Formats: sequence, C-alpha cells, structure tokens
Amino acid sequence: MAEAWSNVCRQCIATVSDVPPTILLAAATATGLGLFVLFVTFLFIVAPTPRDPLPEEKKYKTLAKDGAITNPESLPGWLDNLNAQKRASKNPEIEPAELFMSVVVPAYNEEDRLAGMLEEAVNYLEHMYGTPGRDEEKEASTVSTRSTRKRKTATNGQATNGHATGSASDRGWEILIVSDGSTDRTEEVAFSFARDHQLSMHPKGYAGPWTPKAQEGVHIPPGTIRVVSLTHNRGKGGAVTHGMRHARGQYVVFADADGASKFEDLGKLVKACQDIEDAGGRGVAVGSRAHMVGSEAVVKRSKLRNFLMHSFHMILWLMTPPKTATVKDTQCGFKLFSRNSLPFIVPYMHSEGWIFDVEMLMLAEFARIPVAEVPVGWREVGGSKLNVIRDSIGMAWGLAVLRAAWSLGIYRQK
Repeated sequence: MAEAWSNVCRQCIATVSDVPPTILLAAATATGLGLFVLFVTFLFIVAPTPRDPLPEEKKYKTLAKDGAITNPESLPGWLDNLNAQKRASKNPEIEPAELFMSVVVPAYNEEDRLAGMLEEAVNYLEHMYGTPGRDEEKEASTVSTRSTRKRKTATNGQATNGHATGSASDRGWEILIVSDGSTDRTEEVAFSFARDHQLSMHPKGYAGPWTPKAQEGVHIPPGTIRVVSLTHNRGKGGAVTHGMRHARGQYVVFADADGASKFEDLGKLVKACQDIEDAGGRGVAVGSRAHMVGSEAVVKRSKLRNFLMHSFHMILWLMTPPKTATVKDTQCGFKLFSRNSLPFIVPYMHSEGWIFDVEMLMLAEFARIPVAEVPVGWREVGGSKLNVIRDSIGMAWGLAVLRAAWSLGIYRQK
C-alpha cells in the first residue's frame, strides 16, 4: 500500500513538473482569488448588521412631578439630527449638550440588582452635578443625620476630579435605563425607585454593592430617571448604543446595572477624559480592573474562568489594532465618552453582544480619539447572565468577525 501511494505521488510530481510555470501561477492565483471571494462572501453573511430601532423604541417614560408615570415622549436624538444635516448637505455638527452627565444603564431582567446600583449612582450624581438653583435646598437639608452624604470636599480627592462645582456648565444629570426586552419587573423597579426619591425629601435608601447597609436616600428632581423599552432583546451592546444615541450630556458614561464598578470613581473618568481631550473636545476614558489581577477578587474565581480571561486577552492582543491592543481591560462595564467623540463612534457600531466594547475602542482608534485607561474599584456581584464557556467562545468568534469585517472594508466609517 505504501509503495502504491509512493508511485502515485511520483506520478503527480512528474505531471506537475511538465506544466508551464505560467499556467501553475495562473491556477494558484485563481484558486487564491476564489478562496478570498468565498471568504468575503461568507463574511458578508455572518457579519452582524443591527436592526433599525422601532418607532416605539425612540420614546421614553419618566415620572411627572406628582409621581405619575408619563405617557411615552419622544427621545431627543442627536444622531437623527446629525443625519438630517448630512442629507441637507450641511456641515454636520452635534447639537450642544443640555446637561453635564448622561448615564446609560443597559438592563435585561435586573429587578433584583437595579435599585442598589441606582441608589449609589443618584447619590453621587445629585451631590456632584445637582441641578442649578438647588444648592440652597441641598445645603438646608444636609443635617447631621445625613453627614455621610455631604458633598465631598477637595481633601478627599473627589471634588477636584474634573468638577468645578460653581458653574452651570458642569451641572445637570440624567439616567437612561434601557430595558433590553426585559420580561420581569425591571421597569417597575426603576419607576418605584424614582418615585421614592422624587416625592420625598428623605427617601428610603437601598443597599448596594458598595453600600451594604441601606442609608437614607437623596432627593432627586423630576424627570432625571428615564426608562426606554426595547421591544425585543438586542444584547448589551445594542442597548448601550441605543441609549447613547439619545444622551443629552456633555459626557456620557455607560454603567452595568449590577453596580459592580464603584460609581464614585466616575470623577476619575471625567478628570482623565478632560486631561486627554484633543482640540475637537474628543476623548474616551475606560474604567479598568487590570490593577486587580492577583487580588482576592480575581484569585477566588475558578481556574477555568481565569484561564479563559487570559486567553481572551491574548486573542485581543493578536487581533485588534495597535492602540486598542494596549488597553489592559476592554470589558469593564464603565466607560465614559465626551459628547464630541460620539459622532465618530456611535453611528458605526455593529456589534450588539459582549464584544461591543472592543468595537467602540477600535472606532476611537480609527478616528484618532485619545483614550485613557483609569483604574476603578470593582466587586463581584451575584446574578451575572454571562455563561463563561459559551460566551467566551462567542466573544472570540465575534472579535474575529469584527476585525475581518473592518479590515476588508465590509464595515466602513462613511
């Protein structure tokens, strides 16, 4: 048998050696071109294309002054206005911010974890970016029983982290909760939380990941918490992108609904972003847990999860553009964008799954937007919907498709 195969091989070699080199080169070129066309065709088929938002998804509900849930109202849409300017052949320019900070919270069946995260978020947001004209009210209501919730002074390093507390330009905030096709009480919890904190000057507080003992809550202005309902689940990336299309803030941060990232570190992100912004006011600050490698929070994870984490980092390093590859933690759910950076990132997003963070960083790199990586506090919070093995494989596949689609021009920044 071995001798028979050897004779066949010798005959094949002899036959090929008799073929003119030009024909061999043409055949090899045709084969290579055919394989490339097949690969690109396959990529066109598998590369994700997000669906357009439905009309009802471009509306939001909030609470009126009396605590009643409002009828659906149209979301402000800087991206729609930008596209209208392009169609009119005008020089497109993003409309000015209406407030300082927008927080986008993607939420899929988060009834058990949302209230704690919101408690820590609104406490920080109201004390740092409270609405103009409410300083006297806040000072009057800050009594000894609320001493733990007084505005932080410069001595603890927070008040100077990019926040000038005297001007209206750094005031005003909103939280956009994007319910990603939730089937539980996520939206009811959001409205109940908003009602408690809007109608009472001394609302009931909720325990959170960083405040395990519930304290008295902070009073918030009407309309600061808005709920957007997606008819069908799109994935975390789709929910975040949808919220960012309708943000009104000078800075936009997305934060996970579990509250795992320490919300008080938002000041660090703002300061870092302001420090690196280019002449066009563009900048991105990425919350990072890389400094925690080797800490108890990471060591306690299973060996499989840590192995998959290191493997994913290796794949990222191999498959992403140079600057994105230097980001040590691309997956932390705490990233901040200046308003002027949004038109270079949000309109070109395709990934709606777990890998969307990487596409955001790649788009920032393509547009030469400065990116800062900032260490933030982080804690493991129960109830994660991440399936370690399945989603790790999905993220690796998604990254490969994403990188190939951008490299071969299937995705473009038009």
